[in-house]
Amino acid sequence: MIKDIIAASLLSIIFLAVSTSCKGSILVKNQVAYATVTFQSESDVVPAAERLALYYPQIQDKKIGLVVNQTSVVDGMHLADTLMLMGADIKRIFAPEHGFRGKADAGEHVMDQVDIYTGATVISLYGNKKGPSVEDMEDLDVMIFDIQDVGVRFYTFISTLHYVMQACADHNIPLIVLDRPNPNGHYIDGPILEKKYESFVGMHPVPTVYGMTIGEYAKMINGELWLHEGIQCDLTVIPCKNYDHNTYYDLPIKPSPNLPNIQSVFLYPSLCLFEGTHVSVGRGTDMQFQIYGHPAWIDAPSKIKIQSLPGAKYPKHENKSIGYRSLQDLTKESLHKKDGLNMKYLVEMYQMLTRKGETFFLDNNFFEKLAGTDQLRSQLKAGKTADEIRASWESGVDEFRMTREKYLLY
Repeated sequence: MIKDIIAASLLSIIFLAVSTSCKGSILVKNQVAYATVTFQSESDVVPAAERLALYYPQIQDKKIGLVVNQTSVVDGMHLADTLMLMGADIKRIFAPEHGFRGKADAGEHVMDQVDIYTGATVISLYGNKKGPSVEDMEDLDVMIFDIQDVGVRFYTFISTLHYVMQACADHNIPLIVLDRPNPNGHYIDGPILEKKYESFVGMHPVPTVYGMTIGEYAKMINGELWLHEGIQCDLTVIPCKNYDHNTYYDLPIKPSPNLPNIQSVFLYPSLCLFEGTHVSVGRGTDMQFQIYGHPAWIDAPSKIKIQSLPGAKYPKHENKSIGYRSLQDLTKESLHKKDGLNMKYLVEMYQMLTRKGETFFLDNNFFEKLAGTDQLRSQLKAGKTADEIRASWESGVDEFRMTREKYLLY
């Protein structure tokens, strides 16, 4: 009875907030939910998860699966907790890389568990399986996907999205994607992924930076028939409000343990290629994806010791001192204005380390998986400049831009 009253009160306030361009705030004290409404400027971006009136009627009285992580919030409260307070029937929670609450290290297998707050079973989609199983889907009526993306091909949440869409299509279960702004959504750049380098860090023939929100990307997966055998998912995308692709959006919650601030998010597309090399990008420091360095760089501007830290277990060059260059002095405003990947970092380190006789690439093809091609390794070995490297993929980017146009919401 109390739960029904709370749900009805919350829903009425949410509808009022939407109709008056307000923003709802839900507080929980002593097991009772209190709702307040705070007015916001029309220019403020409203992620889809906060537009409950647009999607709650579609999930009311249905058995729900949630694909969420720590970024899945409704005005400060986790989406799972919000929906539970409203009386939603959450059957299952699916956790991507880093886990449901965002605590796991990059690449660390996430275990199945029971969430202590909602009591729902949490099933890992980063470990023994990448998508929901037949058993996971059999009693669901609808699936909701709400995860903050950063708009880069090798950031694995779009791969999780693909597998969730596949499972929904296979089992005729509707999928609702709650869209969120893409902080790197204002430009497109990088080589197009070649099919032979498809992996979980790159599943689709898109550039490194694709300039789409995760909702738009879901539409493209459907429209380009990238699911198995070209089947399509029953897809609904709930859009953001007051957003376009030139909007500056500072993430309220860090999207993963090693992207601690917006500077790291802006630098990630250029620096992550170093993950396929012996160059450190600051894992094992408090400057993740804001520096790059190597133990052999003895005349570097700065030095720091790499340590195992929460979110960065067994980092590259652990317990060693590296020389590094910091990019922390680059302002978030200047980084947001950039119009492409910065290949100068990569060229500089390749040339410096090879002159010193150091091995640059890891002894596997992870660099190719990140780059999406073997051409970049060849270009570095051939001594190509940063500008020459970027020019080599311009035609592919232009072609992709036309494909992308069909699926834009903003």
